[in-house]
Amino acid sequence: MEVKGKIKVINATQVISEKFSKRDFVVTTEETYPQDILIQFTQDKVSLLESLKVGETVSVSINLRGREWINPQGESKYFNTIEGWKIDKQATPTPVESKNDDLPF
Repeated sequence: MEVKGKIKVINATQVISEKFSKRDFVVTTEETYPQDILIQFTQDKVSLLESLKVGETVSVSINLRGREWINPQGESKYFNTIEGWKIDKQATPTPVESKNDDLPF
């Protein structure tokens, strides 16, 4: 799956333990009803976000992750994560200058 849009937010890397780190960022989709999508990169994939800047247009390859957690009362709760594994910068279209040689005067 892919998410395409402009980078809205890039958060700092969070080191959870010696063996686990993550970095979240938000992409705003470019569609009729834009959505702000939080995507998480983990472990060695965190470094893929180093060269990116807010406002850049990207295409992010993602996997959907889900997990169950049973709280102390024995109730099941479910959590979802959108995990990125690849990111590509998209070329920003350059405005084309209009040459209108057939002016009516």
